[in-house]
Amino acid sequence: MIIEHSAEVCGKTPFYRHLYVQVLAAIAAGILLGHFYPELGTQLKPLGDAFIKLVKMIIAPVIFLTVATGIAGMTDLAKVGRVAGKAMIYFLTFSSLALVIGLIVANVVQPGAGMHVDPASLDAKTISTYAEKAHEQSIAGFLMNIIPTTLIGAFAEGDILQVLFISVLFGISLAIVGKKAEPVVDFLQALTLPIFRLVATLMKAAPIGAFGAMAFTIGKYGVASIANLAMLIGAFYLTSFLFVFVVLGAVARYNGFSIVALIRYIKDELLLVLGTSSSEAALPGLMNKMEKAGCKRSVVGLVIPTGYSFNLDGTNIYMTLAALFIAQATDTPLSYGNQILLLLVAMLSSKGAAGITGAGFITLAATLSVVPSVPVAGMALILGIDRFMSECRAIINIVGNAVATLVVAKWEGELHQAQLCAALAGEAPIETKATIAQPAE
Repeated sequence: MIIEHSAEVCGKTPFYRHLYVQVLAAIAAGILLGHFYPELGTQLKPLGDAFIKLVKMIIAPVIFLTVATGIAGMTDLAKVGRVAGKAMIYFLTFSSLALVIGLIVANVVQPGAGMHVDPASLDAKTISTYAEKAHEQSIAGFLMNIIPTTLIGAFAEGDILQVLFISVLFGISLAIVGKKAEPVVDFLQALTLPIFRLVATLMKAAPIGAFGAMAFTIGKYGVASIANLAMLIGAFYLTSFLFVFVVLGAVARYNGFSIVALIRYIKDELLLVLGTSSSEAALPGLMNKMEKAGCKRSVVGLVIPTGYSFNLDGTNIYMTLAALFIAQATDTPLSYGNQILLLLVAMLSSKGAAGITGAGFITLAATLSVVPSVPVAGMALILGIDRFMSECRAIINIVGNAVATLVVAKWEGELHQAQLCAALAGEAPIETKATIAQPAE
């Protein structure tokens, strides 16, 4: 007892109390339970679903408070448009690059070659639901959906882009009103503290959610179900690894920080995504940590929520890789012209289906439905293993948005370099006015 007390006095938290250790243990336990007791594993799905619902419940107020107070504190409102413009340029560049890389890898590795699957033999009914959802999406419809029906409706439905839209407008209004709006700004800033404390409290349930989600995944699909499609999964994971450490690593180095240090810094969020297969579960924590790392609150509030819809690097790699896998597996010849068409369609459809549950699979259906040479029914080949790739998609999306936030903040001169270095080095955070209550590990 004396040793444990001394450790806490010195500020050293026992390893088992760190969130990432608990989530890792929960993932391992979930895999074992799902493998040896699959029926019980599948029944634990509500644990994962309940945790994700808890996090989604708090996302809207986190985005609203972060964005509104950040913009309200801006003396130059032109910065709002400038930050958003720079973020969109970054998103368009690197999401397109991710599509191109997926296309190149699929042509080189050819994971579907030699399967000789007859499209007529596939059960198209298994993917009909996804195809219907994809058919409902359009660029115009997506843009119109950003505007909520009512002011409160955006918060009730929890649509990230709708909440962001209202938050930006409200923040600009506060900045225009100026001094008379200071009581409202003070109230919102005070409200930020208990809201982020609530986030910290909810995160304590993360191991339970990760345990239930992983037990369900392994129990329902089984580890053996991925063996026959291991080439596709391996190619996807390898491509994602190279994208993060080569492409994003070069971007990070050019902007003065290490991609390895950044990944280590956000490891709690990445493991949370791995366990729950939901990138939304990590959104509040990621916003919190980026601000703690020295990014101005207004930049964090604009870049990360927008990136969740427009900067989906992992999803884009998956789309072109999976599309060409289906073409190769069904012996469907694709000329370079058709592949370029596929690439262009994917650039648009990846935005049109943004923010939808299961967006990766639905976006793929939307892309294939526009490029008729690749059979949409071929998606049935990868439906069973999509769950095993969704974790990787979400993790790459999270890392990509963390890098984007730091880069845009630096471009805008809104990055506290000393605070970033301290955070990535694991040192005590430098206290600033922007620092808010952080989830305890």
